[in-house]
Amino acid sequence: MKGFSELHKASISEGALSTKTKELIALGIAITIRCEGCIACHVHDSLEAGANTEEIKETIGVAILMGGGPSVVYGCEAMEALNQFGIFEQNEAVH
Repeated sequence: MKGFSELHKASISEGALSTKTKELIALGIAITIRCEGCIACHVHDSLEAGANTEEIKETIGVAILMGGGPSVVYGCEAMEALNQFGIFEQNEAVH
């Protein structure tokens, strides 16, 4: 686990792509491969990296495009994670 943790940290760090962009990519992959724990983790980490609700929603849309029907179910899981972190309601009130 220590090695995986170090790999994760190195992979997500700032580089040619921002940490936010990398987290959004990871979220899209998590939805497409249907990993519930990964979805929650990467919604959270995307928000921590500065992603907003609209960026996460667009990521969900692209993941559904690439993953087909089954990804719709897991896209909904990502929306639920967004709701549980309390960001969705706060941002919707602003818009």
